Amino acid sequence: MMRNGAVDREEVLLLLASVPERVSDLVSGLEEPYLDYRHAPAFPTVKEVVAHLCTAGQAADSLLRQACLDGQRELWLRVALEPEAEVDLTPPAGELVEGYSRVRRRTVDLLRGLGATAWEGKIVDPERGEMTLLAVCEAVARHEVGHLSQIRNLIALLPRD
Repeated sequence: MMRNGAVDREEVLLLLASVPERVSDLVSGLEEPYLDYRHAPAFPTVKEVVAHLCTAGQAADSLLRQACLDGQRELWLRVALEPEAEVDLTPPAGELVEGYSRVRRRTVDLLRGLGATAWEGKIVDPERGEMTLLAVCEAVARHEVGHLSQIRNLIALLPRD
């Protein structure tokens, strides 16, 4: 994501746009018993990670829209990415990913329409300090890519029939 120390916004946008599709690709063929399989007590299930990623992704998208559309400058990124509330595991994984994908498409479309000045606009996270919109998007992308790796690793641990 970095070229000569600078983050490329087009690469970040491509990454943000592709995460829901990657999640869908990873879990689309898995049946519920596999999604709910827990390898060990300390491990989350695939569905728990997918639900967290979809919930956090939509919260981050809401945060980005607040910054772009409402001009809100104080945003809690950690609260969006690591919500303290339990995620809802009742909807099927496919529905969770579809909702996440819909919201993400709208957010990426909004971000693509921004000029260079907006990307360098300052946002204040009370924990991280002052950040540009581009830095916020990069933080969201890094968080989501980490969970993609986690999902792949958990799928590799699923029992084979």
